[in-house]
Amino acid sequence: MKTGKVDVLLGLQWGDEGKGKVVDVLTPDYDVIARFQGGPNAGHTLEFEGEKYVLRSIPSGIFQGGKINIIGNGVVLAPDLFMMEAKELEKSGHSLKNRLYISKKAHLIMPTHRVLDAAYEAKKGKNKVGTTGKGIGPTYTDKISRNGLRVGDIFDGFEEKYASHKARHIEMLESLGYTDYDITDVEKVWLEGIEYMRQFKIVDSEHEINKLLRAEKSILCEGAQGTMLDVDFGSYPFVTSSNTICSGACSGLGIGPNKIGDVYGIMKAYCTRVGAGPFPTELFDETGVKIRDLGHEYGAVTGRERRCGWIDLVALRYAIMVNGVTKLIMMKSDVLDTFPTIKACVAYKQNGEEIDYFPYSIDNGIEPVYTELPGWQQDMTKMTSEDEFPEAFRNYVKFLEEQLETPITIISIGPDRAQTIVRK
Repeated sequence: MKTGKVDVLLGLQWGDEGKGKVVDVLTPDYDVIARFQGGPNAGHTLEFEGEKYVLRSIPSGIFQGGKINIIGNGVVLAPDLFMMEAKELEKSGHSLKNRLYISKKAHLIMPTHRVLDAAYEAKKGKNKVGTTGKGIGPTYTDKISRNGLRVGDIFDGFEEKYASHKARHIEMLESLGYTDYDITDVEKVWLEGIEYMRQFKIVDSEHEINKLLRAEKSILCEGAQGTMLDVDFGSYPFVTSSNTICSGACSGLGIGPNKIGDVYGIMKAYCTRVGAGPFPTELFDETGVKIRDLGHEYGAVTGRERRCGWIDLVALRYAIMVNGVTKLIMMKSDVLDTFPTIKACVAYKQNGEEIDYFPYSIDNGIEPVYTELPGWQQDMTKMTSEDEFPEAFRNYVKFLEEQLETPITIISIGPDRAQTIVRK
């Protein structure tokens, strides 16, 4: 943590790595937590003091009193879902209004964006991406095509702008032949959400964050989803609609690349994926089911079963490279506590040739090359220091560090805030 710099925390796999918990653990060392991309399709789960919270759009630093939390311009925001999320937090005693800033330049997810999301997926037939249906993709599409509705618009001729955007969406839906929908009830709550948002500090977030940097405040930037879902560098087209990598923090908050300090990359001790798309180390046997059940691998927002597999070091090396990761954080190590043998993918076989780099496409013909390591077969969930780690687990960590050429500085051994080991 460096003042005058921003540290970035992001996922290195296909999302669901446990970013919410880690942000909450790291927050005491920072003055400001800023979310730089994504929308309410991301679910950051935090557990502490016997309570469980799922954050969709609000930064995970909201549970630490007195911290400033910023929703950056790179985020797409659904006013109705934001309102429900914020009210739930307020009900549980977490005050937001004086601590949460929202960027005027963040784009709004309209009710018709969700309908467009469903219409586009229906059109794809067998080639569905596996979208969460939250309207994220169509909102980013409008942003890029210069047709977006932004948070700052709620203070300037909003009703007219909203009606115009809605009419354009309805025309698009008619051209797709998608007319069997009704947004009446959703729209009513959505408009209530717009009014609710007006109570918050809606700011030029790029000015705010740079002012905080000049004041030598320490800032942690929080990403959503994961590197392998990045629109440029992920397993395209089965990706999200934004840049989930470190450069997204610059464009999603309005900060220069020379302001980046440490880059924390989060990974699970194994690998998961939600929705469609290639997954080289996916397990279709009892081992995959066991990992899913032990790891409670279900989407925090959607409830969908996550596909599970062994850790993929080829993809991780690639993710570390494109992000400039300086420190690794390994989550859910305890899920592998009972396995006699642990596998790690160290290379791919493609067209009969062994490769150790992440290729243009992993859709077909990729076969993982595994190294097997002995499991530790010991319950680690109650351990409070790395000195207590079993030797086999130490060897697993050492193997990963050597393969990834990056230190693992934090290890999670359970869902609770307290089950986090910071290594010496």
